[in-house]
Amino acid sequence: MPDFNLDDFWNAERDEHLDTANKTFETLKGDFARLLDMCAASVGNGGKILFFGNGGSAADAQHLATELTVRYIKDRDPIPAIALTTDTSTLTAIGNDMGFDQLFARQVSALGKAGDVAIGISTSGQSKNVLLALKAAQDKQIITVGLSGRDGGKMADVCDLLLVVPSNTTARIQEMHITLGQMLCGALEQKLGLSS
Repeated sequence: MPDFNLDDFWNAERDEHLDTANKTFETLKGDFARLLDMCAASVGNGGKILFFGNGGSAADAQHLATELTVRYIKDRDPIPAIALTTDTSTLTAIGNDMGFDQLFARQVSALGKAGDVAIGISTSGQSKNVLLALKAAQDKQIITVGLSGRDGGKMADVCDLLLVVPSNTTARIQEMHITLGQMLCGALEQKLGLSS
């Protein structure tokens, strides 16, 4: 069994997390403000927010859509949001009949309308099914937003707004994605006048 020093592991994880969090808060406030304005305007005009991603990002999509449709801080009117990662019949039919690359694009085409906001989550910015969904959203005049890390990958080409977490570590990027997402939920409640 290899040597394992819990103190070293604990401290390294803490330090990397705090460093990434500090850099995120230093660099992404302006982009977050734009994201908030886009989402508030969309919802205020009868639009909705579509979330999608793979793996841990799929879990984030479900988590955030739930916070908006149910509640975040207190009981209030629902905020329209859908995670495109939850309908197993749709996901398996698309995967089987059209291929995994079309998993989210087909749903965006079916459920999205002009003025909605599509938020694709990919730590690498390279997930083909996320990129194709963002392109499908552009084709329908849906506002496109990416949450990524590293260098943002190919998402900049298909996003109206791209928030790139300043890290190359998947776990740290995911931690900041859910932090930014939770902050979006709380800020939307307040900006839309749904929470006191």
